[in-house]
Amino acid sequence: MAGLAPQQVLVDEGVQLHAWVGGQGPALLLVHGHPQTAVIWHRLVPELSRHFTLVVPDLRGYGDSSKPRGAADHANYSKRRMARDLLVLMQHLGHGRFSVLAHDRGARVAHRLAMDHGPAVERLVLLDIAPTLAMYEQTNEDFARAYWHWFFLIQPAPLPERLIEADAAAYVRDVMGGRSAGLAPFDARALGEYMRCLALPGAAHGVCEDYRAAAGIDLVHEREDRQTGLRLSVPLLVLWGEQGVVHRCFEPLKEWQKIADDVRGWPLPCGHYIAEEAPQALLDAALPFLQGRGA
Repeated sequence: MAGLAPQQVLVDEGVQLHAWVGGQGPALLLVHGHPQTAVIWHRLVPELSRHFTLVVPDLRGYGDSSKPRGAADHANYSKRRMARDLLVLMQHLGHGRFSVLAHDRGARVAHRLAMDHGPAVERLVLLDIAPTLAMYEQTNEDFARAYWHWFFLIQPAPLPERLIEADAAAYVRDVMGGRSAGLAPFDARALGEYMRCLALPGAAHGVCEDYRAAAGIDLVHEREDRQTGLRLSVPLLVLWGEQGVVHRCFEPLKEWQKIADDVRGWPLPCGHYIAEEAPQALLDAALPFLQGRGA
């Protein structure tokens, strides 16, 4: 991405994260969602890099980061393990404390990061999710039909992997184009990058393992949080697309208020892919918050 330099950082045994790094100012970690890569932030990088030192990684299993085989219990793709990847990455780059802006799957990893390593996180912005446990507990027919991939990707290997690998580009087009805005918001180069990365060896498996963990061990961890009373203590901003499924099927702010002490949020005039559909609206909402200037 323009103005950022690529790096490869070893964060776990046999696992390297690919990340783009650059800019100036306090550290800001940007974390992508599914079925995408760090490239989702390309429209925000020019402005954000004027204010922050950006670290923009591909999650394990995604993009040009390592794609280890999943463990029997999927623990090596748990959001706890993926959050630790990000913490190690930031520490390696010299950032002991940082803010986070995260979308979709990356927002679930960021949620876990702030739960497990709260002192490291200064401010947290989560895009278009409610907590994973709340979404599974409140799943209805409307949500299941709209988020069919949640239930497809968790099927035992190798069925979903085999079907994705048969035509990774079609999977990207169908999943991303099936949302409220279709494919119109996406830069052709970005879309091509998502397709390239999903076609890499092990990528389909990594994606599936992310979702298998979310439907299993991640729920165990969130139930433990509930039972022990562990809450998010970092300042939290939640934003979601008013044309999206999360807005239609859940009450995101209400769900985050159940588990966070300092939270605010509202919908933006777009669908699920906020950073690409409504980059200026996202900057207008998130930048003041990340800089501590209100919101």
